[in-house]
Amino acid sequence: MQLTAVLIPAQEGGFVAINPETGTSTQGESIEEALANLQEATGLYLEEFPLASYGQPLMTTFEVPVRAA
Repeated sequence: MQLTAVLIPAQEGGFVAINPETGTSTQGESIEEALANLQEATGLYLEEFPLASYGQPLMTTFEVPVRAA
């Protein structure tokens, strides 16, 4: 099953990894470690709560205007 991983640089270093389909999240010191941890956490989640697949997710970005303070 192919799922989505969103990686966000953490303020204290490393990365936070999130899987939006299941809501699982974890972290790691490197991208590789964060992805491996997310794969493990998501696998454990799916053992308890199976997920129906509805096709490939669409991922994009958008901008929000920020007002100067």
